[in-house]
Amino acid sequence: MKERIVRAVAGTIVLVSIGLAYFVNIQWLWLGVFVGANLLQSSFTKFCPLEMILDYFGVKSNKTV
Repeated sequence: MKERIVRAVAGTIVLVSIGLAYFVNIQWLWLGVFVGANLLQSSFTKFCPLEMILDYFGVKSNKTV
């Protein structure tokens, strides 16, 4: 569940960033760059701030032990 939420939030933020860049100001693309860079670093470091927030609120992970 948690991984699905992370992907959905990241995808939504990227799409919103593109929309804001088109309709408001091109500088909004930096928001999408930040999200993409965070996803890339989390694939190497296993550190994701959104996962920490979801852990705090008790959202379960897809992984079964």
